[in-house]
Amino acid sequence: MSATVIPISVLPSVEFDAPLIRKLNQLGPRYTSYPTADRFSGTFGIADYERAVAGVRAKAEKRALSLYLHIPFCNTVCYYCGCNKIVTKDRSKAVTYLDYLKREVAMQGRLFAGMNQIEQLHFGGGTPTYLSDEQMDDLMAHLRRWFDFAPDTVGEYSIEIDPRTVSRERIHTLRRQGFNRLSLGVQDFDPIVQKAVNRIQPEQQTLDIIAAARAADFRSVSVDLIYGLPKQTLTTIGQTLEKVIAADPDRIAIYNYAHMPHLFKPQRRIAEEDLPDADTKLEMLFLCIRRLNEAGYVYIGMDHFAKPSDDLAVAQREGRLHRNFQGYSTHAEADLVSCGVSAISAVGPTYSQNVKTLDAYYDHIDRNELPVARGIELKSDDLLRRQLIQHLMCNFELSIADIAQTFGIDFENYFAPELEKLRVMQADGLITLDENWLRVTLKGRLLIRNICMTFDTYLNKQRASQPEPLRYSKTI
Repeated sequence: MSATVIPISVLPSVEFDAPLIRKLNQLGPRYTSYPTADRFSGTFGIADYERAVAGVRAKAEKRALSLYLHIPFCNTVCYYCGCNKIVTKDRSKAVTYLDYLKREVAMQGRLFAGMNQIEQLHFGGGTPTYLSDEQMDDLMAHLRRWFDFAPDTVGEYSIEIDPRTVSRERIHTLRRQGFNRLSLGVQDFDPIVQKAVNRIQPEQQTLDIIAAARAADFRSVSVDLIYGLPKQTLTTIGQTLEKVIAADPDRIAIYNYAHMPHLFKPQRRIAEEDLPDADTKLEMLFLCIRRLNEAGYVYIGMDHFAKPSDDLAVAQREGRLHRNFQGYSTHAEADLVSCGVSAISAVGPTYSQNVKTLDAYYDHIDRNELPVARGIELKSDDLLRRQLIQHLMCNFELSIADIAQTFGIDFENYFAPELEKLRVMQADGLITLDENWLRVTLKGRLLIRNICMTFDTYLNKQRASQPEPLRYSKTI
């Protein structure tokens, strides 16, 4: 009798355990980097960044780069938003910004001359489609003057769009301009919820844009949803999920709304009494997980689900998945060059962030210098913990022997305090642990941030001396 083969699409990829989540839910980083951005220092400057680039140049192997551009402008403010953005209808501001952005691109292009192959491009914001077709044409032509882009079949070129700012024709234009992936925000289709967050976005408008992306032959379409919004209910999010699944996107991200009005001014316009309580939010999460599993989506990690055939799911199965400031990526270990206000680069063993205001950004560019404000150079311990956290975030498992051999350590001695905490997590059913492997269970996957926090030496030292910082969101 032959064994029954279970299709990948119906294999469970995550398990929901409400009591465990209630017990362990806490504030913590999202680990788009390690060390996290709050550890960056103003003592790291332009000279440090240039030395990192020189270090990359000195390597025998020249890997392709990732390139990120930050377009900070939006037409209107969405009350839930925590992004670095500038809300304005004054289009002349974008004209000025693009002039300076192109100058920064040229500076980076000169620095990376001879090793400027790009295999990944991402436009974020703000709203990148705030730019007109003509402005985007000009900017993309400028990028191609300074960087060598891999063919469309190889490169991953993505842009975040607001469906309210584009037409069917604009989607086709974006494809012609070189983008082959797009992500769009939906949040919730319910009109009452949309009004509460000041984002009126007709359902049909969004579905038309998804259909246009298919017609334009985009390789991947990703949809962002948020649970825990004001006026949101299990009914509204269930109806939104049903409609989004029917639209058949390749990836779906379901973010937990983190209400942090002390950090994000627009959130002060949200009445706390309109927010669902903690138990309802958990029910929303469970509903999302169940519906997406039933629809055949695979849990990639954190907030992300993808079709089994999607590049992210394939990369995860093959152990090639990577995580950076734009989320999950198939381009492991590529140096990330970022341009624009507040943008964060990851070059060699360093992270660096640009200044956060337009005035400071323009001032640096006028002085013909890169607008680096702060950063960090990773020590050997940082590099070790970064790789370990990457493995857990992307693959949900860690070969203890591989880490020990790669970094020349005795794992059990080096991580003795961490192993004590991990054994507690093992007792809770989050992980399995033996002398060779650390593996995250299906129920532990939703709490992957908690597991990674065990290895965050900066966070653990800080917690020993002061309470949890309010800048982090809840892990679930």
